[in-house]
Amino acid sequence: MEMNILSLFTMKGMAVLSTVFVMLVGIAILVLFVMFILDISQTRDAVRHNFPVIGRFRGLFIHLGEFFRQYFFAMDREEMPFNRAERRWIYRSSAGIDNTVAFGSTRNLNVPGMPIFVNAPYALLDEETRTAAPVSFGPYCKHPYETSAIIGISAMSYGALSKPAVRALSLGAKRAGIYLNTGEGGLSPWHLEGDCDIIFQIGTAKYGVRKKDGSFDEEKLKEIAARPQVKMIELKFSQGAKPGKGGLLPGVKVSRDIAEIRGIPEGKPSISPNRHREINNNEELLDFINYLQELAEKPVGFKMVISDVEWLKDLCLRIHERGEQYAPDFITIDGGDGGTGAAPMPLMDNVGLPVRESLPAVVDVLTLYGLRQRIKVIVSGKLITPAEVAWAYCAGADMVNGARGFMFALGCIQALKCNRNTCPTGITTHNERLQSGLDPIDRAERVKNYVGKICYGTGLISHSCGVPEPRSLRREHCRISRGDGTSVPLSTIYPPVAPDKDYVGKVVSRN
Repeated sequence: MEMNILSLFTMKGMAVLSTVFVMLVGIAILVLFVMFILDISQTRDAVRHNFPVIGRFRGLFIHLGEFFRQYFFAMDREEMPFNRAERRWIYRSSAGIDNTVAFGSTRNLNVPGMPIFVNAPYALLDEETRTAAPVSFGPYCKHPYETSAIIGISAMSYGALSKPAVRALSLGAKRAGIYLNTGEGGLSPWHLEGDCDIIFQIGTAKYGVRKKDGSFDEEKLKEIAARPQVKMIELKFSQGAKPGKGGLLPGVKVSRDIAEIRGIPEGKPSISPNRHREINNNEELLDFINYLQELAEKPVGFKMVISDVEWLKDLCLRIHERGEQYAPDFITIDGGDGGTGAAPMPLMDNVGLPVRESLPAVVDVLTLYGLRQRIKVIVSGKLITPAEVAWAYCAGADMVNGARGFMFALGCIQALKCNRNTCPTGITTHNERLQSGLDPIDRAERVKNYVGKICYGTGLISHSCGVPEPRSLRREHCRISRGDGTSVPLSTIYPPVAPDKDYVGKVVSRN
């Protein structure tokens, strides 16, 4: 009797399952039929029209390939903009995990442009090395700024970055003893939370220091500059990913507090002008910088992608006419291979020189015109590992900035979603659910660890080259691969120049 009941239930269950299966198959056939009709009747997509239903998989695979490529198909050294080996080095460094490698390098040393450092026959002993020499900004300012750091956090605004990301950078910068650039989005409470040194950036839209009509508000700048954490003011002209185009923050990322800090409407796209309306030439550039120096009483410089140095030569001449006290206190060079939250592809791919070329050119112009000591040079643009930082000091930089390296330290996985408010790591989104996985306290420690490994690794290269610290590196300490198995000294490609006072005088008199 029990067996009969069990068999009955089993038969009923099988019947129900069969019915459900038939219904699901029927629904699937109906859906496929509807998709077939929709695809064959539309003309916007030729693939879907010619290959109904099956053609839809093309878009799906393109979308999925973006995610699978870095895990299954790309080699360690072939991804762009940053490959797996670079990201893994930062992940392990920031986590405090051993990041040594075994067996042999996977890097191809014959790639044209690859820097190869020249080791000395007698490397320095540990007791012969020292920490980096300090660099000082603003000798004519009431409040000059000095730092011994060899790397700082480049401009990334609150808006492009989330609240917990900015908090983590601020706290981490304080622990590491480096500065944090606010980016063009204004000074937020989250920048100030860690009590680190801050560079306040003024973009073309004057966010944070603007009046309702968009013009510059000097009282707001005085208020910001009076804060002890704010050490320098940077006037932004352009950035590496979009030279000649103002900043762009999609409306979905303009939250209420971001709108209040920037002085713009909530929920609407934040689009900066392509340049400062007050500045049309070198004379007006110097006028505005001098104006800011007087208001802030702190070092003032400007940030720009530099692809031509003729205008810089003219700027140097005009500085000599006024006196070097009227010079900008620093120039931040951003490379054409820099990054951003959102930029037009034509600008990101094809406009602006990389720092490999622009940095030595700028250093040489300032040296030739006798302004190299007066105007400090900061450089940024894909300098995320010790080798790249060391190259920058060989080429003549006074200071190196990094942005995306610090994003990797925060946990960035290079999902390339910075402009969509859907960043899966919470770094570039204002979706609170996605932000919840980013712990500012924990990530601040990772920022500190990353800085420590950058300093340690750059020091290793310096000591191997026979100099006691990174700012002692010179062009003769670096060679550049030509791609054919040979290399040439960086000092041959960019021969060192000496100040020529007579040259300056002659050119001034000619003009």
